[in-house]
Amino acid sequence: MELSDILSADAVVSKLNATSKKRLLQEIARVADEVYGLPCTEIFAALQDRELLGATGVGNGVAIPHARLACLDDVKGVFVRLEHPVDYESVDSQPVNLIFALLAPEGAGAMHLKSLARVSRTLRDATVCAKLRSSKDANALFAILTAIQPSKAA
Repeated sequence: MELSDILSADAVVSKLNATSKKRLLQEIARVADEVYGLPCTEIFAALQDRELLGATGVGNGVAIPHARLACLDDVKGVFVRLEHPVDYESVDSQPVNLIFALLAPEGAGAMHLKSLARVSRTLRDATVCAKLRSSKDANALFAILTAIQPSKAA
């Protein structure tokens, strides 16, 4: 699975200015609504509920919020590069500025896990993250994220 299978170029936001984790999740839901036609309030609620189980900030300024929704048939992604990092209760207690949200169907066990693993592998790459942080153009961010990278175990 490649990120181009789940991420639309229109779902990449290059210069979001969110002031809190809640506002960030609201913006992710808004983008998913605009790009994929998904219900904004339902997405926001699902992302919030998932965060209550444990923050999805994985460290090094990266977060991978994810949720399962009954209204989906396949996995969808939204990528956000923040202008200014926000506190996200990450595992390393550092604020985040690179966020890849995954929205999956309720019954998408293996598909959901493969998507999470692919996003995680991509955003663990320091070179990829440096490129993402240095670019302010949504098309460039999409190209960086969807470039074919060697597949490694998650």
